[in-house]
Amino acid sequence: MGFPYEEASWSVVDGAMFMGWGSAMPGIYTAIAAGICVAVLIFGQITEMRKARQYN
Repeated sequence: MGFPYEEASWSVVDGAMFMGWGSAMPGIYTAIAAGICVAVLIFGQITEMRKARQYN
C-alpha cells in the first residue's frame, strides 16, 4: 500500500487520504459494514416482532 507520493510530505497531498487508498480494501470494508448493518436490522426486526406478538 505504501505512501502514494514520491515525496513523504503533507504539502503534496491535495485531497482525501485514508488507509487502503488505491486498493480493494475500501470496497471490502464498505461491504463488511453494509453486511453488519443488514444483520443488525434483521436482528432488530425479529426481536421487535417477538415483543409485538406478546400483545396480540
